This record gives sequence, structure tokens and C-alpha cells, in this order.
Amino acid sequence: MNRKNKLLAGVMAAALCLSGCSIGGRQVVFTSGLGSKDVFRIGDASCALPEAKVYLANYQNIYGKSYGIDLWEQGFKNTKLKEYIKEITLSEMSKIVCMDLLAQERGIVLEEEEKKRVQTAAADYYNSLTEAECDYMGVSETDIARLYEDYMLADKVYQSLTVGIDAEVSDDEARIMEAMQIFVKDKKSAKEVRQRLKAGEDFAAVASNYNKKPVIEITFGRGELPSEVEQAAFELDNGEVSSRIEAEDGFYFIKCVNKFNEELTDANKSNIVEAREKAAFDDVYEAFVSGLSSKFNEKVWENVELVTDGSITTDSFFDVIEGAMD
Repeated sequence: MNRKNKLLAGVMAAALCLSGCSIGGRQVVFTSGLGSKDVFRIGDASCALPEAKVYLANYQNIYGKSYGIDLWEQGFKNTKLKEYIKEITLSEMSKIVCMDLLAQERGIVLEEEEKKRVQTAAADYYNSLTEAECDYMGVSETDIARLYEDYMLADKVYQSLTVGIDAEVSDDEARIMEAMQIFVKDKKSAKEVRQRLKAGEDFAAVASNYNKKPVIEITFGRGELPSEVEQAAFELDNGEVSSRIEAEDGFYFIKCVNKFNEELTDANKSNIVEAREKAAFDDVYEAFVSGLSSKFNEKVWENVELVTDGSITTDSFFDVIEGAMD
């Protein structure tokens, strides 16, 4: 997972979304008392409409493309998609603002070398914009530089809160197993399954007749199955079939296909480390956010429209700054 995705995963998980009407458990004040171009204010920091439009324009093209298909070119004008993109924009920008306020509290600042990289990135991105995109956003290169400084500072806060997290994960903790399952809800069916398996019938064939789960073939790690099932399954060798396992929701039979998928286990180690980082980040971030006041200019935001006629195609805002931070 690259730096951008880790940062956004952290802030997305922090449960801060102005459009959800609360910040850190506090009610958002919907007001027209903000400036005519202010979308929201959190603490003593605000987000102006031109800045929000930079995120909005990029997100509409990032999320508007699915599996290589440009949904806007295909005439996909679904209102829910547009609302989702606006919510993502609002959420992400509010979180960046909160993280920058946290940076102020903790005395975290950008070094001169980092500021130089921001300026270079801002020039690169701004020069990539078309006249139509500049008109839509209403921003200057200086505005882009300020957004990039905010983004890089937020990343620096995230890194500071997750530094020192234990990155050592054992094979056993991260172990991913491949198996087949049969799940039934009643004892009568469980008894029939056990008898047929003991008689030597093919596990997959029996599963096709009895399994009440959506799938027969499963891949899982620790904490994904009922504890009784996990314990029994992780004791199996390749090709071995468990006895009947009783759990709260019914009865399971597990056949081990591959007790240790090395590739998926290695990938899961990264997931476990990221979960540890998220927990460390959330502890500090959520406590900080709970003490912030906020205002949201609902009227201004409701009047913002996505331009999906093909004249706004920019989607590299995040990639450019990510490149500068690598």
C-alpha cells in the first residue's frame, strides 16, 4: 500500500465526516454565517470553495472511472455517484484540516527541503491543468502549493503518530489458510454430513448438497471465522477433514486444502501492521477531534455542481504530491 492509500485509510477510519452531521460526536452547525466562499470551518481553520473544487474535480475522474470505463463518457449521470463524490471530497478535506490543526498543537512543521518539493509539485500539477479546469477550480499555483503543504503536513502527522509501531508479525499470527467448508444449521443435517464423509464421499460433492454458506471454497486468517472453527481448522494438515465443529450459528466441517498460503500470509502481515498503525493513530486523532467546533456552509456546498461533459479530466493531483513525498 503506497503512502497516499495508507494516509487516507487512516483518516477515513477516523470517523470524521461533515456530511454526516457530526465531528467527533459533536453536532455540526449548519450555517450561512461563513464567508461566501467558505465551505466549512473547523476550529480556527477553514476550507474555501476553490480548494474544495480541486479535490472534487480529481475525485470525479478517479471515481468516475471503473474497470477502464469512463462512466461520464458513457452517460452515467447517477445522482448517487455524484453525491458520493461530494461526500468523499468533504470528508477528506475536513480530515486534512483536522490533521493540520493537530500538527499545530504538536509543533509539527514542514522542513525547507519539504517546502521546496511542494513548490515543484505545485508547479507540475498547475501546469498540467487546462484553461477550463483552471476556470472551474478558480485556483492559482499558490493555492495548489498551499493544498500540497496541507496534504504533506497531514502525512507527517500520520507518520509521527505511527512511528515505532511493532512491524514484526509472526507467520502464525498472519497465517492464511485455504479450505473448503460445509455449514449446516441443524443437528440432523450435521449427522448426515458426518456419515457421508466417514463413508469416504467426496467433500466437494457433499458440500454441494448441504452447504448453506454462499461459497464452499474459502480463504481465511485469524479472527475471520468463529473461534471454535478457527481453532479446529488451523490444526488440520493438507487434505485432512475436521470432525463436526459446533458453533453458535450452526455446525461446520472443514477440509484443509493448503494450511499455509505463503503469498497471502506475507500480504496479511502488511495488513496487520497497518491495523496496528490505525489503532495508534485513532487513539490520538479521535481524542483531538472530539474537542473541535465546526461549521458547515450547507448552501454553498449544495450549489456546487460536478462538470461531467468531458472538459474536466484532471486526476493527477494526488499522484503528483505522492511522487514528491516518496
